[in-house]
Amino acid sequence: MRYGSIINGQERDEDHRDTLDVINPYNQEKVAELALANSTDLEDAVNNSFDTFHSTMKKLPAHQRADILRRAADLLEEKEKDFAETIVKEAGKPIKYSRDEIKRSIQVIRFASELAKNITGEVLPMDAAIGGENRMGLVKRIPLGVIGAITPFNFPLNLSLHKIAPAIAAGNTIVFKPAEKTPVSAYMLVKLFQEAGLPNGVLNLVLGTGEKVGEPLVTHEKVHKISFTGSLPVGRKIRESAGFKKVTLELGSNSPNILFEDANIKSAVTGLVKGAFAFSGQVCISAQRIFVHKNIYEQFLEEFIKLTKALKIGDPKDEETDIGPMINEEAAKRAKLWIDDAVEKGAKIETGGERSGTILTPTIMTNVDRNMKIIAEEVFAPVVSVIPFDCEDEAIEFANDSIYGLQAGVFTRDIDRAMRVADQLEMGGVWINEISTYRQDNHPYGGVKQSGIGKEGIKYAIEDMTEMKFIGIKLNP
Repeated sequence: MRYGSIINGQERDEDHRDTLDVINPYNQEKVAELALANSTDLEDAVNNSFDTFHSTMKKLPAHQRADILRRAADLLEEKEKDFAETIVKEAGKPIKYSRDEIKRSIQVIRFASELAKNITGEVLPMDAAIGGENRMGLVKRIPLGVIGAITPFNFPLNLSLHKIAPAIAAGNTIVFKPAEKTPVSAYMLVKLFQEAGLPNGVLNLVLGTGEKVGEPLVTHEKVHKISFTGSLPVGRKIRESAGFKKVTLELGSNSPNILFEDANIKSAVTGLVKGAFAFSGQVCISAQRIFVHKNIYEQFLEEFIKLTKALKIGDPKDEETDIGPMINEEAAKRAKLWIDDAVEKGAKIETGGERSGTILTPTIMTNVDRNMKIIAEEVFAPVVSVIPFDCEDEAIEFANDSIYGLQAGVFTRDIDRAMRVADQLEMGGVWINEISTYRQDNHPYGGVKQSGIGKEGIKYAIEDMTEMKFIGIKLNP
């Protein structure tokens, strides 16, 4: 299949265009061919989104936006099988995790549909200020305009919808630039919204490279906000070049999980095996560092290794597969280099550490040090380090020793300690007795330090995709 950008409802897939193949990471088969967007397409997409915002979207009432989103959710539920199979092919995500992504995506759209009719303002007590008698102050929320949505490969549907659904709910238009590695699900999503009745020009899709369409999207004067999920280096460039635009950046992490001596070891092990290795660790809140109290360290490590070795590696289409490929061989090679570098510096591989093409076996490392890339940087691979600690203060210091701060997990039966530690962790979010990798789509999600700027979660994204406008009235006495 050949796919092109969709601008104002029309696909652009002419034969003269440069092309890019979409490759199945597991078997290297060609999934699709992209007719790549160029700078002219990007300019057309932004201008069309800008014009559509002023001519159509600003006038579209909340109940109609909510109805469109509801129909889109219903359609996605009907097409769940097709979308899940597409994500398996283009991303290599095991089918059971692909289905989970579709279910979450349906929920995201429904959250947005519900909230579209609940974007409220406030009435201010103007007489609280001297001279404010006989005045009324109204604050309302209005849409920003054009939202630039730049999305990653690892959750190609759900993370795209975390930008698109709240943007529509708030009354904005969107220029959508998905990852080049996973564009087919993005194309299907835009078609789905068309079928749900979204007016042409509200959601424009540009299938192109970061250089050709990503960078000019960020700097375009008619784009009012950029919402980006991806790597720290790219996020830093976006922050520097976005100018006065609003920016939401969901960037990297090396999420810590802390197990105190009273933790439920069995529950923690079960959760952390999934949290460390689901989708081959290609999750921004993947459990990358596990700090375990010395009194339970050996028991935890033994059970953790045992359950990790039981994971099934294989074809992501297989219902029983737990571990499939990484997104490409380059990513697998990079992770393997980091593992080997750590071993040269004294780290020990407890299990895994073997690469075959795009598949890297689930890897548990011990005897690690803070100067090793596998814990200092975001590994974004099925690699986790298990580290013993002596006391609460030491665990907090270890966890905070990072440029990142997205999400963490704390395991203990002591609620006082749980809250005390949660307050001291330099993170955007902390789960108690739950893995760092757990995310719901309705809570505020975003990091501190170099993990990003701003929050997602539908309610919070809507707030950041609107502007407060004040209207004052002087009343006749």
